[in-house]
Amino acid sequence: MTSVFVHQDTPNMSSILDTSFAAIDWQALWLSHLSQLDYLRKTITQLSNSSQRANTLAHDKEVDIIAAVLNTALQQQSQNLQKPLPTNKPTKDQQAHTLTFVSQNALPEGEAYEHFIATTGNIPTRDNLHDLFNGSIWLTFPKTKALLNYYHMLEMTQDADQQDKSTHRGRVRDTITVFDENGAILVTADPSIGEALIDFNWQASLVAPRDKWDNPLQLNKQSQAAVYIFGHALLEQLVHPRKPLCAHSIVLQVSQDFFGLCLSERMQYLDDKMAEYMDKLLSQNEVNPRQLAPLPILGVPHFWAENVNAEFYDDSYVFRSGRRRQA
Repeated sequence: MTSVFVHQDTPNMSSILDTSFAAIDWQALWLSHLSQLDYLRKTITQLSNSSQRANTLAHDKEVDIIAAVLNTALQQQSQNLQKPLPTNKPTKDQQAHTLTFVSQNALPEGEAYEHFIATTGNIPTRDNLHDLFNGSIWLTFPKTKALLNYYHMLEMTQDADQQDKSTHRGRVRDTITVFDENGAILVTADPSIGEALIDFNWQASLVAPRDKWDNPLQLNKQSQAAVYIFGHALLEQLVHPRKPLCAHSIVLQVSQDFFGLCLSERMQYLDDKMAEYMDKLLSQNEVNPRQLAPLPILGVPHFWAENVNAEFYDDSYVFRSGRRRQA
C-alpha cells in the first residue's frame, strides 16, 4: 500500500506543498460530501503548513505528494467500505484496471490523458489544487468518473485521425468536459424543485422551498433537496468563492428514503444513479452541454451565509432569467 508520512529531517525529499493549499476552507459545506474528507483535511493541512518546514516521503519515488495522499485515501476507503479498490470502465478492447494515482511524469509524451487511464488504470496527478480536487471526486464518485473516461475513449476511437484522437472534441466530449470540470448534482424528492431549476425559476427552486433543503451540517431525513458538487475545477474556484460562480447541473429524482441515508450511503447510491444517468445522456445522438442546467452555486441554501436573505437572489447578473430548456 502506498503511504505518506511526514519526516522532519529526511534528506533529498520533495518539499512541502505550496501555500495555495493553505487557502482551502475545509469547513466549507460544498466539500462536506467528499469521501475521506477528514483524512484529506488533516494530511493536506499538515503538508501545507509552512511553519513546520516538513518534508514528504513517498514509498514509491514515481508517486508525487498529492498522488501518494490520494492513494492512501483510496486504500482507507476500500478498507472502511470493505470493498475492492475501484477500477476503470474498459472499452471492449481493454480489460479493467485498478485505479491508482501516479505522478504526471508517468504519462508518456504524446499519449492522451484519458487513453492512459483507460489502458492502465493510472490517473496522472500533479501537486496542485486542481488535481487534488480531481482526485477527491475520483474517490467520491469512482463509477461515474470511470464512465466519463469510457465515453471519452469511445469518441476518441471513433476518430480515424490519430492526431484528432487527442485534440478533437465533439458534442459528447464537450458535455463530458463541462460536467467533469464544472458539474453539480441536484438531488430531490420534490420534482417541482428540479423543474424550477431547469426553468431558471430561482424563487421556486432555491427561495420558496428553502425549508425543504438539506443542511450538510444537520442531515435531515425529512429534507427533499440537496446539491453535491462533481466538478473539480469548480471546487478549485470555490477556494476563493465569488457570487457569479455557476455550476452546470443535472437533476436526479430520488425517493424520500434517500434523505434517510447516512452521507457515505448517499454517495454510493448517487455514484450508481449518476453513472446510469450519464450513460443514458451521453448515448443520445444530440447530447450537448446545454442540457446541463445552470446553477449559481452560492445560491444553494446553506452553502453561503448571505443567501439566507431573499434579496440575495435579486441580483439579475447572477440569477439570470432564461428560456425553458429541452432535455
